[in-house]
Amino acid sequence: MEQDSIQEQNNLFEDYIQHEPATTTQRFLNWLIDNLLMRFGLSYVTGTAVGYMIGNLFPEYAVRIVYDKNTWDLLLLAYAIGIFNYLIYYTICEKAFRGYTLGKLITGTRAIRDDGGELTFKDAFLRSLSRLVPFEAFSGFSYKPWHDAWTKTTVIKSR
Repeated sequence: MEQDSIQEQNNLFEDYIQHEPATTTQRFLNWLIDNLLMRFGLSYVTGTAVGYMIGNLFPEYAVRIVYDKNTWDLLLLAYAIGIFNYLIYYTICEKAFRGYTLGKLITGTRAIRDDGGELTFKDAFLRSLSRLVPFEAFSGFSYKPWHDAWTKTTVIKSR
């Protein structure tokens, strides 16, 4: 019984040391590609859907947003859509596609847990939530970005 436990620990350690961390350049490209996709693709789709729903369900509010130049509603709505997109895009992609997003797929990297395992839904969601912290993107220039350090995950080279 003890021998099995030792063997399992050795296997986990071997899996861990076999992974080469992604470079800062790869991680920057991941961020750039994913953000371009979210800003110009996903935001267009979700923004159009939200605009359509508001226009049909709350027409007076839609008119006020469009024509009242002193309202912050449009800015807050855009910010809420951006937060929603970040949470949905990163959580779904990193869980459903086994640690890959479009950016990671293109650069040949993927996200895993520090123990070498696949991301759970909780891991993917917490990584996404961590990305919403102001100035978190600048932590990407350090050895381990905040969204990795806080969630005990890492991005590795997959090819």
